[in-house]
Amino acid sequence: MPLPWEALIPFGLVTVMFGATGTLLKTSKQSQNQGKPVRYHIDTWDETMMERDRRLTGHIRGQRSDPVPPEGFETSSIWATEVAK
Repeated sequence: MPLPWEALIPFGLVTVMFGATGTLLKTSKQSQNQGKPVRYHIDTWDETMMERDRRLTGHIRGQRSDPVPPEGFETSSIWATEVAK
């Protein structure tokens, strides 16, 4: 059975377009995560740590190496508290 050469052009175009869109999507997601890979299967602990990182650095993927928190970190808790009267 002969190979239909006319079908190779659309097949090549579709393959290139899927490859290009997948690469652009991965690049976009990675640039939004400060160059780090995308996180999958995030549980409650991961969400808590990402919220803590956001309060420390301003971005959910940022981390700090110095042990001193920024000003206002102790009062920027995610837990709701009552105001003392």
